[in-house]
This record gives sequence, C-alpha cells and structure tokens, in this order.
Amino acid sequence: MTKAVESGTPENCEDRYRRLIDTGIALSTMRDHRQLLEKILLEAKGFTLADGGTIYLTTEDGRGLRFEIMRNDTLGIALGGTTGAPIPFPPIPLYGPDGQPNHRNISSSAALRGTTIAIADAYDVEMFDFSGTRDFDARTGYRSRSFLTVPLKNHSGEVVGVVQLINARAPDGCVIPFESDILPLIEALASQAAVALDNQMLIAAQKKLFQSLIEMIAGAIDAKSPYTGGHCRRIPQLAAMLARAVHESRDGPFADFRLSDDEWYELSVASGLHDCGKVTTPEYVVDKATKLETIYNRIHEIRTRFEVVKRDVEIATLKAMLDGGDRDALTAARDARFRELDDDFAFVATCNIGSEFMDLAGVERLKRIAGITWLRTLDDTLGLSEEEARRRTGKVPVPAVEHLLADKPEHQIAHHKPPLAPDNPWGFTIKQPPLEFNLGELYNLSVRAGTLTAEERYHISDHMVQTIIMLESLPFPRSLKRVPEWAGGHHEKMDGTGYPKGLTRDQMSIPARLLAIADIFEALTARDRPYKKRKTVSEAIKIMAGMVKNHHIDHELFAVFLTAGVYREYAKAFLLPDQLDEVEIAAYLDPKPAA
Repeated sequence: MTKAVESGTPENCEDRYRRLIDTGIALSTMRDHRQLLEKILLEAKGFTLADGGTIYLTTEDGRGLRFEIMRNDTLGIALGGTTGAPIPFPPIPLYGPDGQPNHRNISSSAALRGTTIAIADAYDVEMFDFSGTRDFDARTGYRSRSFLTVPLKNHSGEVVGVVQLINARAPDGCVIPFESDILPLIEALASQAAVALDNQMLIAAQKKLFQSLIEMIAGAIDAKSPYTGGHCRRIPQLAAMLARAVHESRDGPFADFRLSDDEWYELSVASGLHDCGKVTTPEYVVDKATKLETIYNRIHEIRTRFEVVKRDVEIATLKAMLDGGDRDALTAARDARFRELDDDFAFVATCNIGSEFMDLAGVERLKRIAGITWLRTLDDTLGLSEEEARRRTGKVPVPAVEHLLADKPEHQIAHHKPPLAPDNPWGFTIKQPPLEFNLGELYNLSVRAGTLTAEERYHISDHMVQTIIMLESLPFPRSLKRVPEWAGGHHEKMDGTGYPKGLTRDQMSIPARLLAIADIFEALTARDRPYKKRKTVSEAIKIMAGMVKNHHIDHELFAVFLTAGVYREYAKAFLLPDQLDEVEIAAYLDPKPAA
C-alpha cells in the first residue's frame, strides 16, 4: 500500500493507475491462494479508503457465495485469508428454495447480474435486504453505511466471486459514499483479480486432477496384486516423513538442504509414480508364491502324474498276482514303492514352496525324480491356444513315455521385443536374459532361493526400466522435470551395483536416495507379501544397517531416518502392534559404511 493511502491522503489519477498496474503485476505472480485473496481485498480497500470489506467465492455447485476473507479496521476484525481464523457464516444462496434468483441480497444480486452495485446508505434502501446488516450493527455498535459490491469475472465472463467494500472514508475519516470516479478503477482491479484468481483456481484444479490420476495409477498397481496392496500409497507418506526430517536438519550433511513448495510437490509426484512401470509386469510374476506358479500353481499337474505312476504300480502288481506271483511279496514291494513316490512328491511340493535354500543335493534329487516316467495315451497338442501351438516343435505319437518333471522346448518363451542397445538413450545397464520366460518344471523347482527364476527377476527389475521410460515420455513442466530421476532411482545402490542404470551415490540426488530407503523399509515391514514373513521394526533396521555397510543405501540419510525417529513415526501409523519393538539406534550410527 502506498504512503498516500497509509496517511489517509487521496492519490492523484496518475498514482492510482500506476498502482493499479503494479497491483496487476503482483497479482499475476502470487501463488498462494490466501495471500492472493488478501492482496485483492486490501488493495481494493486502499483505493477507496474503505473501513471494511469481504470477498466471497462461488461455491463448487455454483449456487452460493461462500465467505473467504473479512476485514474491518474499526472493529478489528480479521477473518479468513492468511489469518487462519474461520468465518462463522454460512454461504449466501444465489437461489431461493423455489429456484428463483436471490436478488434480495446485494452480494448475490451483484453476482447474478454481473454488475457493480453502489449503495450510499444501506439504511435508506428497500430493494435489498439489509436486516442482517442492521442486526450486526445493533450487536456491535457499528454503523454500516456505504456499500460497493463488485463481481469478479474471469476471462470467460463467468462470475467467480464478489468483492464487497463497506464505508468509504474521506481523508478526515468521515464515512462517505463511494465516489463514482473510483468505480472504473475498482472494476479494473476486480477484473485483474478475477483473472488471477481464475488462473490460480485452474492450476489448483489441474494439480488436483493430476494428483487424482497419480492416486488412480497407484491404486491400480496396488489392486493388481493382493500382496503389494497399499505399497504405492504408503511410499509417498513415508518418503514425505523422511524428507521432512532431512528438510528440518539444522546441522550435519543436510544443513543446507531445503525443499521449496514446488519441490515438495515434485517429491509427491515422484513417490506416487515410483512404481508405475509395474503395470507392465505380469501379475503372476509379482504374485509368484511358489516356484511352479504361472497363471496357476502347476504342482497340481505334477501331483496327477504321481497319481498316474502309483496307478501304474498298482496295475503292475495286480497283473503280477494274476500271473501267479507271490501276493505278500508283491504287496510289500508295491507299498514300499508307494512310500517312495509319496516321499518324492512331498519333497517336490516342499521345493515348490521355496521357503528353504535349495542345495546341490536337493537339485540332484529333483533330477532323479525327473527320471521317473509315466505313459501318456492322449494327444497333448489338442485344445492348445495359438501361442502354445506355435511353441511346439513337433508332435509325439501316443502312447508316449513322459517324465514326471520335464524341461520341454515349449517351456522356453522367446522375447517379443529386441534387447536394449548398450548405448540406449536412457543409460540402462540392466542385462536382458536370453529368454523372456523359462517355464521348465525342473528348471523352476531348482531355483536355489525364493520362487523366482532369473527371467522373472529380470521382469521384476524391468519395472524400473518401464517406469523411467513412461515418465520421461510425459511432457512434465519445468517444475517437475526431475520426477523421472527421483522416481527411477530407488533400486540403485550407492556402490553402483543396483539397477536399472548402475548409478553410484554421487550420481544420485538426495530425493532419489531418500526414496530408496522408504521403499526398502516399507517392503521389509509390509504385512501382505506372500514370499516372506513381515519384519518387526528392529529386524528391518538391522537388515538396513547391513545394507549401509555393504554400500547399498545412503548412510547419512539412514542416520537421519533413525535419529529423527522417522521409522517410529511410520511404524505407529502403518504397522501392526506386534511389529513395534524397541530399536537401539546407537548401534547403527557409524558415521560411514565399511570401506
């Protein structure tokens, strides 16, 4: 506000227009909604030396005007805007219960007509209902006299709100009507303000839409798998907790690290989309709870084969008895063979679970079991899909001798797209295996740890490749340009052995390193994964401390994660009570990982 206004002396026309231009420039650069509204009202009051004023905005349904900001100098009222104090008045209806326009209220009438309304003295007007104003005056001892109500029209001519000024004052402080020569100026200010406000509301609506799309994608990824449900929704919250702790550091390695409002939003977008590439990952790979699982668990096929072998043993025994063989000896041999087959199947079934490490002796036993044969008498090329039929190398005539466990040519599925070139534009270093999938039964059952083959682990890792490709294809504005880098680095390791680019700590930004810690802690403590038991807080911290020593995660960020109690804050909000144990963080606060 200019000195002329502060001192109560009128401005000349040149000063007013210069101030109007300056105000328009200021309004176009303001980004905080509350500050913008406050600026609009205070400048309007300043132009007219008004004692009070109110800004209303149209409600979302377009049927009312809600109070956004109120000021009155004489009564010392400051509500809404940057004060944070709520305005205890309901919206003014633009239409009555009968659906007719509400022209009895001056504010609603100005909004409905889209025209400015000036009142010299509210007590001398009958066309508008000022009973509420009189009641207010009676309670406070105030005297509401002159009113200037101006609609806020956006660039499309739509009314987005109303600014109402009360009690214009002369330089000596006396209340006077609003001067007619000031009206064009206030209307020009209102027009500038409406456009600035509309732009801000449009940006806010676009952000809300984009955030909703992010949440929709995250929800779809989580819904795709019952075992990772909630992961994409929890990571943004955990990342924000850790980022806040780093942001608030006042000493140490992050003393100078600060996130602007734009960067907080950028982190929100990056963390919300950090796993968007999982939409391309086959569901059975993400959910693979057993080694033989594809679309279904193929242990049922193998069980049937064992049943066939046992029936063959039973039939052979009965035939031998009919041929005069010793019944007792044959029965004992049959039962012994049944016990062997039952034990072999139990071993195969245990291998299928993948809960224990598969040693070389186990692999050799699987190979021995695979040597057991059974007789197939039905054509196995009937009822196949076109894709399955294409993978067949030939037709074996029946009856055909089959193995209990087999790695067949049709189990090997070739890649449907060429591998990435070493000089690919994204800088990916992740290596593609020779096959897209290998469904071989012996091959899958022989997986040494867990349930995933090398091909399936590649597809799990490939979600990061797809995440970066997808995100870099989006036309992000300048303020979101780092989203692909921040989102795409949470599987990189500080020593450069991670994926998909093999980046080292020095090549990664703080937000990218931060997201890696959030992703790991959430995964370790998640209570909905089929392939591992959920960890307690202390177990997860101990594992992550080992990852620090092995140069896999950032040691300085991990220290903040511990000392600021981020792990505890997250655990109380998202984990089960039996996971919330004590952590002796002093044992994990070595300044640097082992050399």
